[in-house]
Amino acid sequence: MDYVPDTSVIVDGRFTTFVKEKRGCRVILSEAMLSEVEHQANDGRSIGFAALEELRRLRELENSGYIYLEFTGERPQEWQRRAGKSGEIDEIIRSVAAANNATLVTGDQIQREIAGIKGIDVIYLEPPTGEPRNIEEFFDQETSSVHLKTGVEALAKKGPPGDVHLVGTGITLSEQEMENIANHIVKRGRNEPGSFIEVDSHGATVIQLGNMRIVITRPPFSDEIEITAVRPVRKLSIGDYSISPDLLARLEDQARGILISGGPGEGKSTFVQALAEHLSSKGHIVKTMERPRDLQVEKRITQYTALEGSMEKTGDILLLVREDYTVFDEMRVTSDFLVYSDLRMAGVGMIGVVHATRAIDSIQRFINRIELGMIPQVIDTIIFIEAGKISQVLASRYSVKVPGGMKEEDLARPVIEILDFQTGKPVFEIYTFGEQIVVVPVAAEKEPSGLMKMAQEKIYSDLSKMLGTNKIKVSLHGEGRARVNVPEDLMSRVIGKKGATVNELEKKFGLHLDIEPLSDEYYQERRVAGIDIKNKIIYLNVEVPNQQVKFYVDNILILQARSSGKGIVRIKIQSDTGAALYNYIKAGKSVEYSVSP
Repeated sequence: MDYVPDTSVIVDGRFTTFVKEKRGCRVILSEAMLSEVEHQANDGRSIGFAALEELRRLRELENSGYIYLEFTGERPQEWQRRAGKSGEIDEIIRSVAAANNATLVTGDQIQREIAGIKGIDVIYLEPPTGEPRNIEEFFDQETSSVHLKTGVEALAKKGPPGDVHLVGTGITLSEQEMENIANHIVKRGRNEPGSFIEVDSHGATVIQLGNMRIVITRPPFSDEIEITAVRPVRKLSIGDYSISPDLLARLEDQARGILISGGPGEGKSTFVQALAEHLSSKGHIVKTMERPRDLQVEKRITQYTALEGSMEKTGDILLLVREDYTVFDEMRVTSDFLVYSDLRMAGVGMIGVVHATRAIDSIQRFINRIELGMIPQVIDTIIFIEAGKISQVLASRYSVKVPGGMKEEDLARPVIEILDFQTGKPVFEIYTFGEQIVVVPVAAEKEPSGLMKMAQEKIYSDLSKMLGTNKIKVSLHGEGRARVNVPEDLMSRVIGKKGATVNELEKKFGLHLDIEPLSDEYYQERRVAGIDIKNKIIYLNVEVPNQQVKFYVDNILILQARSSGKGIVRIKIQSDTGAALYNYIKAGKSVEYSVSP
């Protein structure tokens, strides 16, 4: 019996197993197939080296008298090789089988169908199962990645994110052993369900093998054969993270431009997987964009890669599938940030994963790639992951103001404020300065001097008497300036005709007064109270004198009291409320307050 194998069964090693049971048969190898294998090996592709290993085994079978080898046909011309994906090489191999009245052996279903249509005898080999799992031998339950290199002790990284340590395995692999492991991985990547070859370029191959992402590099790209296999150590749900109710509500209903940032191995992918599955469980359609596809998400979340090598084309497709959220894993190059921004501006909720050493660095990756004013529309929430936990959460806000550190009002300009989500206070400002875009830390506000505190209390006291209301907020900002918030219907009384009243007040207090309306949000806004404990008394420092104030711990109302003229509420530790509050403070919990209307 004569057999003609095509490239598919040579690459994945099925043909040798097949012909071992056909002792005395003649195997006809097409020069077109050999040319394709040679071309792939010269390009440094792993499938080419796997095919060479299979051809060596066929030669050994011929030398042992099991089979007879014969080479025939013409080597393909350059245009036929370039058109290989269109079926030109397969057509040459089919012609060899037909000309020799031989049986074509293939693992390609399309090849099988075309051969059958042409009346050529064909045998289809199913993907092999039950082969030994070489790479898994280097893993245990704590191993997150394995690093193999020819002639070097195999290394493994063990431990959860943030507590990873590198250990030796005591195993050193030869070049032939590395070749065998690499070839076996390639075969499994082509044949096993849920596995695929993501990238196969000159000297580098990326394979998704189940839940493992494997990178194989060869000379000339690397100095020796190297195999790096990475897998998740554990899978978490969103409930495993210490997420405040406010942040969880923001992620579920408000945040639409989210960045997940952190250093390598800190747990970004683990968190984004948990977030994606949580949003999916809440009734949202979630898709992913990955290169390679290595997120371990539930089956109803479809994972896309670069369409024809282009994430821009993938983005075009995603605009047609009407998803609610798209997870863009590992954004690195400019085109990735542009695709993220384009999808976000089109109304798609975006969750981007970015390598960064600080939370603010992930926002800076967008600067000079998109217009500055678009940043708050594209990015509204930044989550920084460190040691597998949420380390910092930032939010963005667009405003027109005088940047911090500048005093002249004519220097007002559009400013992107980056706020600490927990406190609501600005931590960075982004704005144009000359021809450059600068990212400037916002200095923490200094405690007002004793004289300024007296001025603040005096302004509050005098305006309360003048207006007949305690609904007044006085805050100092900058040198020689104070912001005065009063109910909107009383603003005209404070300003006076042509500003006469406010001018008199400014002369009286020696401060420039900015008169602004007191919004309803003032009564709903929660701030962190200052705490001082002396002589078995808890002093709660608030910014509002002579006001009814509500105090909260963990969003639970624990106290309602009136502040003193200096904005202080005193609670005895020996009281029931004081004892409970003291225990909360010792446990490290913050005390928040809001003004009662």
